[in-house]
Amino acid sequence: MAVMNINDFSERIGQVTDSLDRMVRDRQMLSTVITVADLIAEAMRHGKKLLICGNGGSAADAQHMAGEFVCRFCKDRAPLPALALSTDTSVLTAISNDYSYADVFGRQVLAHGRKGDVLFGISTSGNSGNIRCAFEAAKGIGVKTVLLTGERPSSIEALADIVIKAPSTETPRIQEMHLIIEHVICEAIEGKICG
Repeated sequence: MAVMNINDFSERIGQVTDSLDRMVRDRQMLSTVITVADLIAEAMRHGKKLLICGNGGSAADAQHMAGEFVCRFCKDRAPLPALALSTDTSVLTAISNDYSYADVFGRQVLAHGRKGDVLFGISTSGNSGNIRCAFEAAKGIGVKTVLLTGERPSSIEALADIVIKAPSTETPRIQEMHLIIEHVICEAIEGKICG
């Protein structure tokens, strides 16, 4: 088994900075991020909420993002309504057992979502079956949908109202950019709502 050395580590950091440089130059993607922040801020101003879902590392991102809204990000302010759909193990395991894992987010969208809410799905591939089901459920009840994914074409894109594509095809690089995008969205919404 090869052991990472300082040159390997330096190469990985170079890949990260290259990915970030691509993201900074992608004006269309940056504009889409601001559009998403506007959409979510407007929903929250009208008493609506943000539902967030993802699998694996993206589930952790969903929880992280919800925490930034409910607690605070940069400003000391009132909590903002956001809910990660990956956190309730009783709900997740009951739905998985009684229906299927593909339904774990869709049933929660039907339970918690209301017209005017926003569903934010995080999927590096853009092909996660349970996120697809959540987007289908959202469409049926008037919940706006945002997909955060990588640059490859994906099956969920057609269901999303807005798609943010991190400019990479490598999962670790996509995940790194996703966190930055999520933080920018949180900061922008705080600014829009709290001044």
